[in-house]
Amino acid sequence: MSLADSTYPVRLAALRTEKMRQTREKIDLTGWKDHDDHSIILPPLDRRKIVKTISSSGMPITDCLLDGYEVQSNHPSGGFFGPKICGENFQHLLDAHPPYVDPNSSLAGAYMANFMSYRKPHWNPDFSLPELRPDIQKYKLLPGIGATQHFCQDLSIGLQLGWGGLRARINQYRCQNVPAGGPEMADFYDGLEAIALGMQNWIARTAAYARYLAEMVSLPVAERKGVNQDSAALLAGWAGGEGLRENLLEIAAVNEAIITAPPQTFRQACQWILWYQMAARMYNGSGSLGRLDALLTPYYERDMASGVLRSDEEATFHTACLLLRDTGYIHLGGPDASGKDTTNRMSYIVLEAAHALKIPANVGIAVGDTTDPGLLKRGVEIMFADKTGIPKFLGVDVTARGYAKNGYDLGWGYERAYSGCHWSAIPGREYTLNDCVKINFARVFEVSFDEMMAEASVQPPSTEGLWQRFEHHLSVGVDDIAHALDFHMQHMHQVFPELMLDLLCYGPIEKGLDASDGGVEFCNLCLDGSALATVADSFAALEQRIEKEGRLDWMQVNDCMKNDWAGAEGERIRLLMRNIPRYGAGGTPADAWAVKIAQTFTQLVKAKPTPAGFNMIPGLFSWANTIPMGREVGATPNGRRAGDPIAHGSNPDPGFRKDGAPTAMAVAIASVQPGFGNTAPMQIEFDPGIARDRAGMESVCTLIRTHFQLGGTQINLNIMDADKVLEAHKDPSKYPDLVVRVTGFSAYFASLSPEFRQLVVNRIIAE
Repeated sequence: MSLADSTYPVRLAALRTEKMRQTREKIDLTGWKDHDDHSIILPPLDRRKIVKTISSSGMPITDCLLDGYEVQSNHPSGGFFGPKICGENFQHLLDAHPPYVDPNSSLAGAYMANFMSYRKPHWNPDFSLPELRPDIQKYKLLPGIGATQHFCQDLSIGLQLGWGGLRARINQYRCQNVPAGGPEMADFYDGLEAIALGMQNWIARTAAYARYLAEMVSLPVAERKGVNQDSAALLAGWAGGEGLRENLLEIAAVNEAIITAPPQTFRQACQWILWYQMAARMYNGSGSLGRLDALLTPYYERDMASGVLRSDEEATFHTACLLLRDTGYIHLGGPDASGKDTTNRMSYIVLEAAHALKIPANVGIAVGDTTDPGLLKRGVEIMFADKTGIPKFLGVDVTARGYAKNGYDLGWGYERAYSGCHWSAIPGREYTLNDCVKINFARVFEVSFDEMMAEASVQPPSTEGLWQRFEHHLSVGVDDIAHALDFHMQHMHQVFPELMLDLLCYGPIEKGLDASDGGVEFCNLCLDGSALATVADSFAALEQRIEKEGRLDWMQVNDCMKNDWAGAEGERIRLLMRNIPRYGAGGTPADAWAVKIAQTFTQLVKAKPTPAGFNMIPGLFSWANTIPMGREVGATPNGRRAGDPIAHGSNPDPGFRKDGAPTAMAVAIASVQPGFGNTAPMQIEFDPGIARDRAGMESVCTLIRTHFQLGGTQINLNIMDADKVLEAHKDPSKYPDLVVRVTGFSAYFASLSPEFRQLVVNRIIAE
């Protein structure tokens, strides 16, 4: 290890400490966030503007905006719509963005603004779909209209061209296309150009600030003019020995080099990716990085051969500095289009960087027939060592084969990169709406049950009759969403085009078309089903207690549900309905119902494209919507109370088996996979004691491989000490650094709302 290498652990510790301080500051000011631990930091004290609003669901929201920045509107609603003004408003936000340099890092920058907070309203009210409103409200659908960024750019385009090359490409195709494309196409190129200019200005100002800080270091603290309070504190917290000024000058030089030109070194490539990722997160929340190991490998190999990189420790440090600034979604290893495993040295370095940081991250390890078993083994070792829910595991063979069933070559299935909570996309070539569009099975079930009971005097209730109604209403809901998706595709480019991702896709610049408007080669729109276990257990409970055993009748159960199981008799019946052999127990009627629901849903989604001809792909996932979706549904026959959260994703409900057998869960979830390339993840928690010896760790590797061999598609795994989590739930301040994989995303436990922390606690207690 070189002399410089010896400072890396100390500097990383300082960076983690500063991140924890910034996280606590955000929570104190803006409250809990039930989503990814976005690494947005608060602006300097003299640039903070606190805005309090109410969300569409009635929840209070506190935003910290950049004081002095105001958007320009082009619509009577006060909103701004269309590519030109979206690009220009974002350029102005980048121009107003304060520079940030933490000298303990090897990379510059942090983001302090969320462009989405300025977008009000989010949808142009001139575009409406009144004929769908009744059904959207009836079934509480999440139709995806106006959803952004849930696809994956190809960062290699930016790494090859740089910001200067991107601007040259924009101008080349503007000259070629605009004469025929007219004003709308000209606006599109204007929007792209504005963002590229804004990026160059942001990078240049930050580089100048790093150079200025380097000059200030030699001066007494009292004479450091123009250094704000935050920067002064960061300079005082330098943990790298005598090299403070040298590192600041290196940061300045790295950033000056990439203002226009493409990156040439490993460090420059990390810095270029970081700038893009921060801007993409600011623009519309995009968090996809794709195959980071493959992207960085050419720079790593060249710099190691030439001596520009002195060691793997240095490469790991630069990578960790990249991961520090955003919880981007990263795909490691796995086959390329030809089926050859791509795992390389950078796969391990990225994994070790996440291990060194021990902060929220979204690193996925590809597991398949031909993948490197060492990467899986190391991932499991790190998971047990860190207890952060990192990494997660990707069933790449199953998802690739499933994707091919949509009519694509198998190679495209392998090209897809893990890019979000439960989803993948072909980098730069595929527009999707993964994880944005959902149908709540529990609400569809409630509509069906209420309809059946309202007609009980005409037609006696039965599970068969209930199923027929459920299937009908599910079909109507799927059809409604297909029409809503067409509406989105018709207008999204006119409302809020995907300019930041368009820059690094194949087609938008060349065609002058947004990715949502036919700019890219492939278009696949995801529709997720949610509340699988809630409904499967409800069907099974009705079938067993009423039809098979005769212990209850339909009116008894209906009355108890309408009264939310009130009173002693209501509670007795609730427990009777709840304590049946449930989905996940293995070979139960509830398991059969779950398979039937999943297969029927899949068939309905794949029966036909949308009316405009867009392909839909089914998945099973609820994301963080388990709580809001549950609020929309009354009591259900599985013993769930009105307003309680629905079941999580494709998982059985907590407590599905007395022994909580992970193999039973693995088998159950594998059996309900839709099978067309989108996933139905398994969320599972283990006590750290399971890995007291190598055999315990190997058993976890075996479970992962077996689940994928059975047909599973993705695994989100937590290693958590139950007592520690329970204590943290009572008083989050005791464990501010406790990281959990909540669902597809990871976050600090203390940053979650009490309701969402309770969901995690319920899983741990049960499993």
